Amino acid sequence: MDMTPNSPAELAEPLSAPAATAPPVPVPVLPEVHELPEVQFVKPKGCLYALSQPPLMLFLAVIAVLLAVTGAYDLSLP
Repeated sequence: MDMTPNSPAELAEPLSAPAATAPPVPVPVLPEVHELPEVQFVKPKGCLYALSQPPLMLFLAVIAVLLAVTGAYDLSLP
């Protein structure tokens, strides 16, 4: 027994289906090049800029000293 609700003939599209016609879509008009506002490019600042900041460098130096001290202490244990 076939359990599909519709037969394949009912599901098939008609051979001569009308073409779908959509209303025309308006195309936006772009301004001319001389009408555009002047754009100023800003050079992005990367992580080397962040590393040059004194508070961050001080924090990283303290962490490095703590790691070095604990590493030397662990190596000195019997």
